[in-house]
This record gives sequence, structure tokens and C-alpha cells, in this order.
Amino acid sequence: MASIAKRGDLQWRARVRRRGFPVQTRTFETKARAEAWVRQVEGEMDRGVFVSRRQEENTSLAEALTRYQSEVTAKKKGFAEETSVLTMWRAHPLACHMIGTIRSQDLAPVRDQWLKQGFKSGTVVRRFAILSHVFTIARREWGMASLNNPIHDIRLPTVDNARDRRLVGDEQERLEAAAQVYGGEIGSIITWAIETAMRRSEIAKMRWGHLDRKARVLLIPETKNGTPRRIPLSPRALAVLPSAPPGFDPAGVVWTLGVDAISRAFCHVRDAVGITELRFHDLRHEATSRLFEKGLNPMEVAAITGHKTLQMLKRYTHLRAEDLVGRLG
Repeated sequence: MASIAKRGDLQWRARVRRRGFPVQTRTFETKARAEAWVRQVEGEMDRGVFVSRRQEENTSLAEALTRYQSEVTAKKKGFAEETSVLTMWRAHPLACHMIGTIRSQDLAPVRDQWLKQGFKSGTVVRRFAILSHVFTIARREWGMASLNNPIHDIRLPTVDNARDRRLVGDEQERLEAAAQVYGGEIGSIITWAIETAMRRSEIAKMRWGHLDRKARVLLIPETKNGTPRRIPLSPRALAVLPSAPPGFDPAGVVWTLGVDAISRAFCHVRDAVGITELRFHDLRHEATSRLFEKGLNPMEVAAITGHKTLQMLKRYTHLRAEDLVGRLG
């Protein structure tokens, strides 16, 4: 037995009662949607495929986002960035909707609006990827077995993050010279990045206790992909390392500049010499490409850079034909 009753001026409450099934109740903005829902539920009960949607129909997206942040995001290394995305989604009007009522047609306009506002494709894709995982966790771990993931049914923009920017001409010398004028550690850090192919975050987290000068090896215990690695150090890399302070703490950081400070200092030095379209992360591309040009094979390069797949390693490698001529004989 089903009933549909008007609630106030803007809502319709539908209720389905059937022997052997829990009572199903849901509120809609129109009578037509309420009637369609009743037909769907009764049809599923008749076919023996009914699964209760009580939880997903009584949990708002905002509540799901908050739970996800507490149970999932808090355990991630990139929790700060992901938290900001979750906060953005909670502020969106869709957050007031029950998670089980959100459909692809509700999300497609959000995608279009962000792209129209000038957000990069990568930003839009990352925002939807996090929301997609919220739906996945809700279905797999929170008992919302009938919950569909609407992100699977929308077209997301193509992301092309591949960069082929390398240092050209005397750019390295100009950067290092400008860094001398700027002062501080940035000059040494620029050289270190080119010699080691380390990520900016890895450089900022270097500890004295992880450095073995005698063996010329550095341990990187925490990496982006979660796998620790030990990398060999060139003579030039060792030469730019600061001296360990007397009675140093093994847990103390090698460089005093943090992640953001490295970026700010690098941008200042780069702009001072008029170098354009160069990011600090491009130094990792440069370093990786140079390792191949020195004759190292892919497995050797991956051991240094920490790339887990050859496809990812390929994205960070841009060999110059001029530098390969000598290897052809």
C-alpha cells in the first residue's frame, strides 16, 4: 500500500507499506517525482530486488562530507588540501540534499559553471574525484548498498598536466647567480634539486639523521607515493649541503626553508633574472632527464626519483636530441 500526502506548500511525502518489508518514506518537491519513486519501490519489491535506501535517503551530502573528513581524510598525507575541497563542497547548495537523491544532472551544471569561471581542468577533476570517493566509501563501508555514484555518469574535462620545460642555455647559471644576490639557502636548494631530482616537500623535510655523508646516500622515509627510498648523492650535491650544526639533533631539519618559503624564494630569484614559465617542480623534470642522459637505465632512474611506473617516469623525462648525439658514436 502506498500513500502520497502534501506537506506544506512545497513538499510531498510518499510512503510505501508492504508486508515483509520495512516502511519506506521519502519527501519530494513535486507530486510527480513522489509518484515515480513509489512505482520504482513497489516494482523492486514485486521483483524481489528491493534494497532499503533509508540511510542514503536520510543522510545529507554535508553529513557524508563531514564523516568522510573525520574517518578518511584525516588519515591522508594530503589532508590539508583535501579538507579545503570538502569545505568547498559543504558550502555548495547541493550539500543540503540527501546523498541518495543527487544525480548526474545535478552535478553537470556545477562542472560547467566552474569551467566557465576559469578553473583549470585539473582543479575541476580533483574536486569531483574527492566527491566520487565520498560516494564510494558511503556505498562500501557505511551501509548504503544501493547508492549510485553520479560522478561516473558525467563527462569530466581532459587534463593534460604534462610539461616539457627544461633549463635552456645559461638559465641554471643565471638562477644560481641571482640566488647568491638574494642570499640564504635558495641557491643551494636549487642546485640540490637539480642534482637529486627530489620533490620540494622532500627537500623541506630532510633530516640530519637521514644523511650519510660517508656513503653519499640520503634516506627519504616519507614520500608522496608512500614508499621510502634511498638516493645516491653526487659530489656537487654534497658540496652545497650546509654544515651540520655542533651537537646537531638527528631529527633536526637540514634546510630552514619550508615548502612555501622555497617556492617564494625561487619565484623571486627566477623573476629577478627574467626567466619565464619555469616552476620549481620543473627542476625535478630537469634532473630526471639528466639522469637518463648520463646513461642510467629506467630502473636506476626510478630508484632515484621514486616513480613507481614507467609511464609516470616518461612524463618526467624530456631528452634533448642534441645531448644524445654523442652516445650514437
